[in-house]
Amino acid sequence: MTDTDEFTARKATASAWFSELRDRIVSTFEALEDGFEGPGAPGRFEVTPTTRTGPAGEDQGGGKMSVMRGGRVFEKVGVNISTVWGTLAPRAQAAMAARGVPGMAEDPRFWASGISLVAHMQNPHTPAVHMNTRMFWTPGAWWFGGGADLNPCIEYSEDTAHFHVTLKQACDAHDPNYYPRFKAWADEYFFVPHRGRARGVGGIFYDDLNTGGALSDSWDKDFAFTRDVGAAFLPAFVPVTERRLGTPATTDDRETQLIHRGLYAEYNLVYDRGTKFGLETGHNADAVLMSLPPVAKWP
Repeated sequence: MTDTDEFTARKATASAWFSELRDRIVSTFEALEDGFEGPGAPGRFEVTPTTRTGPAGEDQGGGKMSVMRGGRVFEKVGVNISTVWGTLAPRAQAAMAARGVPGMAEDPRFWASGISLVAHMQNPHTPAVHMNTRMFWTPGAWWFGGGADLNPCIEYSEDTAHFHVTLKQACDAHDPNYYPRFKAWADEYFFVPHRGRARGVGGIFYDDLNTGGALSDSWDKDFAFTRDVGAAFLPAFVPVTERRLGTPATTDDRETQLIHRGLYAEYNLVYDRGTKFGLETGHNADAVLMSLPPVAKWP
């Protein structure tokens, strides 16, 4: 079922969608910069190609790291895409085998493609946000994963509600059980145990999505859901951003924001599965660590 030739077109389809979504988001965020009458020039993304090479210098894919710094709206935002392949290192093989991925000892090849976004905002009243969706393939299995979560340092209940309602609508179009299941998963996944609290107000998170199981092919269905999760991101986040852009912020608000960013950094460095996988598989370290805030504090 997961033979390389059979999945060639599907891999290309998934990779092309992640690239298309990246272009949509970059364009929308630059339009937000243009439309807000803040100090300085509107921010623009700097795009840096990323590459991955094998032990003999062979091509193993790459992507684009798109980062905007010091904008009117965004203090730092990164929108990365990548499509990489190769052979999993022993530690990564063991992690995959522990998750139930079959055939790792016999054939540890992999292919992965996805988009990852983290935005840290200028105004403390505008929440930080994270989104990613991805496809992973091995000769013995394939699956989708991803989600989005909102990370305000100063919470507004109407913003939280809008974000969740928009994601729920995307989930409900595919399965009424998806939103409660994936919301609960996000609440568990984005929890910081050593602080005893969540890093934000949640969203949805899912992984290992292959609803057909090992002997049937649900790729079209599961890709459609993953595509809709990505497409829901801008409608979920942009109205919240626009609502808070002009809210006056005090020095105490900024202090609250910087301390909350410290919590975000702790989570991403200690617990985040994507950060660990990216570093362990030799992906560009700057791209992997793009999620970290530009400035943070600890009390």
